[in-house]
Amino acid sequence: MSGIKLACETYTWQMPGEQYKGKLEHIINIVSQAGFEGIEPESSFLKHLEDPLKMKDALAEYNLELAVLCMVEDWRHALETEEEMKRADQWISFLAFFPETILLTVQMPGNNREYLRERQQNMISCVNNISRRATERGIVCSHHPNSPDGSVFRIEPDYEILMEGLDEEATGYCPDLGHIAKGGMNPLEIVQQYRSRVNLIHYKDMYDDGRWAATGTGSVDLKGVTSYLVESGYHGWIIMEDECDEAITDPDGLTLRDGEYIDEVLRPML
Repeated sequence: MSGIKLACETYTWQMPGEQYKGKLEHIINIVSQAGFEGIEPESSFLKHLEDPLKMKDALAEYNLELAVLCMVEDWRHALETEEEMKRADQWISFLAFFPETILLTVQMPGNNREYLRERQQNMISCVNNISRRATERGIVCSHHPNSPDGSVFRIEPDYEILMEGLDEEATGYCPDLGHIAKGGMNPLEIVQQYRSRVNLIHYKDMYDDGRWAATGTGSVDLKGVTSYLVESGYHGWIIMEDECDEAITDPDGLTLRDGEYIDEVLRPML
């Protein structure tokens, strides 16, 4: 058996709007039914489960691990704002109760790519500072670039700047296969290129025309990347994240079908 485990991200339940915020127990139940071993909630979903003891109870009821905690911020300035620092330190303290959980940093996309180099350096500075503080507390960190038009790290030259700037001692790299493809890159090649930095990975599928696809129905080579991860000795989490249009109306059913995909396709490869 490989050292790879499968978890599910909560963004699927963000697609319908705000109605699932504060209903993380419901999502945990569905994720467990789908056969995942862990969950990656975005921090805004926690609400009352910001109490780590309540979170532990909710996870234990469905025999799930808190694989990752995702925090999303703007990071528009060279230093974190007071509020950004306060929230980051809150999550660092929260994760003291979950020593095996990865802290994942994700930047909120802007409206455009103006002042690109300045914005890139500002984000790198903020993420490095957060990751260094977390690392001092024994927390493993990873960073996840994305691909909307206003993202400052979305195409191959951006990735080169990102990887050169991130503090390798403080944070790893979380490739998102769908966002890589959306940025015009080959997901398998990017994972191979930066394999030494990869400590977490997101799976998302996409059609050739750029629309998000239900897992396993698009053109992203999920099987090829999985095979490479196994061959290269990757030990860690694969996080499934489905953003196709069906998530807007039926995030539960979509996630249960993703569970069928991992049972039929991915688990045999592991």
